[in-house]
Amino acid sequence: MSSSATIEEPVLRRTPLASIHSELGAKMVPFGGYLMPVHYPGGITAEHIAVRQRCGVFDVSHMGELVVRGSQALDFVNAVTSNDASALAVGQVQYSTILNDKGTIEDDCLVYRFADRLMLVVNASNRAKVWRHLAPHAELLDCALTDESDDTALLAVQGPLAQRVVQPLTAIDLDAVRYYHFSAGIVAGVSAVISRTGYTGEDGFELYVAAGDAVQLWRAVTARADVSPAGLGARDTLRLEMGMALYGHEIDQTTTPLEANLGWVVKLNKRDFVGRDALVAQKASGCTRRLVGFQMSDRAFPRPGYPVLCDGSVVGEVCSGTVSPSLGVPIGTCYLPSVGTGAPPTGTTFEVDIRGRRLPASVVRVPFYKRGSP
Repeated sequence: MSSSATIEEPVLRRTPLASIHSELGAKMVPFGGYLMPVHYPGGITAEHIAVRQRCGVFDVSHMGELVVRGSQALDFVNAVTSNDASALAVGQVQYSTILNDKGTIEDDCLVYRFADRLMLVVNASNRAKVWRHLAPHAELLDCALTDESDDTALLAVQGPLAQRVVQPLTAIDLDAVRYYHFSAGIVAGVSAVISRTGYTGEDGFELYVAAGDAVQLWRAVTARADVSPAGLGARDTLRLEMGMALYGHEIDQTTTPLEANLGWVVKLNKRDFVGRDALVAQKASGCTRRLVGFQMSDRAFPRPGYPVLCDGSVVGEVCSGTVSPSLGVPIGTCYLPSVGTGAPPTGTTFEVDIRGRRLPASVVRVPFYKRGSP
């Protein structure tokens, strides 16, 4: 049977900074439903090094911002996330996971506690799914859940010079904004939430502004010669060197926080939350697999999806892998069978099948890179 019907490509969203990326000659790729810059003309390695040594700025406006208001907003967030949001002071940020009844991860997120609301920052690719997951729970409590993603832009200013870059643009004392805390004020003439957070392992700030103010803020931040625009490619290599999980790679709907070494964001002693019973059972029985970091001696590239073998049998696949721009060696993550009740110890050897060649790899401690290393 023939048909004259055409298959339409999905429409990709663009961030408020799309015109800037075009001006700068960025290579654009689909990511999380958005057309995003993967790198600029200088390339991923140069952008990575700029963040490690100086300062880089990322457009991460594709991230989702879900805001909760109402008398039971905190109860709601505590019921749908694994960490204990009630431990947050106003002005504090928390890393957490959003689970389903099986205890597996719908998304990882940041939780912001304001005086009058809470905000969940979720991954762009999971924004619609998380909304569908959370909305029924919100209806059971006195709170209102709103999606403010399209009205919000987000710039990440990261690197050892980040404070030196941002401080002249604001009257807020950035020394007083501690790690995983935030403040609100004027930055480069626009209202912003200034958060001392990031996804690179370096010092830095994530700046939340109205979508219409993004271009003004970007131009102010990048006016300095020591600030480099950076794309998703460098963001990925930077976070991997720090052993930070990426949804769709280290974590997804098939993994639990306990398997992914995220037990520190699971507070089983707080009152009931979605997925708690499943995690209690898993903790009692023990995880059968654990996420590990590995390094390879051969100059090979352990790409995501390559098979991982123990004693000649396939036990999984590479979650993330690259040749570390900072260290110059191949690194990656994967799940391996547990040893007793814990993760395979450092030094445990296995193989990665790279295009038909089974090459040796060994478990190493993460993070792979320590801030301030040469």
